[in-house]
Amino acid sequence: MLVGLLMLGAVLAGIFCGQKEGEDGPKTGMQWARLIAYWLLTTALAFEMAAGAIWDLLRIEFVRVSLERLGYPLYLLNILWPPKILCAVVVLIPRFPRLKEWAYAGAMIDYLGASASLLLSGRPGGEWVAPLVFAVFTMGSWTLRPVNRKMLVSRAGERSGAIAWCVPVVILGAMVAVAFATLPSGAPPQ
Repeated sequence: MLVGLLMLGAVLAGIFCGQKEGEDGPKTGMQWARLIAYWLLTTALAFEMAAGAIWDLLRIEFVRVSLERLGYPLYLLNILWPPKILCAVVVLIPRFPRLKEWAYAGAMIDYLGASASLLLSGRPGGEWVAPLVFAVFTMGSWTLRPVNRKMLVSRAGERSGAIAWCVPVVILGAMVAVAFATLPSGAPPQ
């Protein structure tokens, strides 16, 4: 109940503040639906990231036991909580579109990594699906962002030629080949 009220308040605040940020005036029904969906997904993402950061910071039993089951060290929580709280802040505040891109990327890495860890460790389906759902929420929030929250490409109609695509692919292929050719053998030095 409390989370629902918080989400409703955050959605309404986001819509109200968006109007003050300079979003265009009158909206069609579809534009309103898109804006409401954006704020619902974004507030869900921000709330989960903030709650996760607090859980990690406080090292609650649920988080400790989960990490131990997966075989991760507890100090990982010290690495994870600061970016989570920053992500929660960045996706909610106006401006800083490049930082928002990094926050969305970090959230995707967090959720997909959690889902993969749970799946690959043999945990039941219900456990690894939950982070996957939040990954979908993250993609939805990223996709539905209003224009004033996106990075705008300065050369919007310009097309990249085949060379612009082929050269990075060939370079990446060469990097992979070199990585295989230079694999170390034996244990790392002590």
